[in-house]
Amino acid sequence: MMGIWLGMLLVLNLRAIAPDSALTLYYVAAEQTLLHAQPGEGAYLMLHRREPVHVLDRVGLWWRVRTQDGAEGYVVAHDLSNVWLRVSKRQRRLFVYRGTRLVRSFPVDLGTNPFSDKTRRGSVASPDDWRTPEGVFYVAAKNARSQYYKALVLNYPTADDALRGLREGLISEAEYRAIVEAEAHFRMPPMNTALGGWIEIHGDGTGQQVTWTQGCVALRNEDLDAIWPLVVVGTPVLIEP
Repeated sequence: MMGIWLGMLLVLNLRAIAPDSALTLYYVAAEQTLLHAQPGEGAYLMLHRREPVHVLDRVGLWWRVRTQDGAEGYVVAHDLSNVWLRVSKRQRRLFVYRGTRLVRSFPVDLGTNPFSDKTRRGSVASPDDWRTPEGVFYVAAKNARSQYYKALVLNYPTADDALRGLREGLISEAEYRAIVEAEAHFRMPPMNTALGGWIEIHGDGTGQQVTWTQGCVALRNEDLDAIWPLVVVGTPVLIEP
């Protein structure tokens, strides 16, 4: 599990971090939060969504933290998280982690073609392209009123998908720039390009680990309810073959 978590550190752009410090690594789970010199006093630095910090100590509702640049101070505890999700297409399961610790796992249903990575939009005429994508993503939105009970919308297509799509002539330069900009600000990317979109972790799953979605990851409703409070916009999601 340490290897998996270190892989997620790359998502947070921590390429030179010591493995032992992964245990204290958190990220900003709010759109932004203030770093204070003392709990509730002397705010002097703005931290932004998904910015990594090391938790040093807990003081009531505050955590003393150190940023990657070495700044130390106090942050409201509920503005931080170390939760991330891993989906194994081979095992057809979703795993919930807090740092290096596995918290829960659940069976999932996958796309009609569960064996290949997603490269373009699927359709009734091309069901082979209803694939669950592979790679590193984040939760771009939470939809509590999805047609599939509830949904965590992922940021597919990513900037890497956009670069491939541009090189292959699937999307325009303007579409490429829009996808890259969305990822830089942890927003939802354009979902209506030839690369496809609206890849979600949603409800109405069967629990039987079957393949019926159009590329989404489907959980049983009660399983989605279990992880719903833990996940925020920006939560990292790793989908493996």
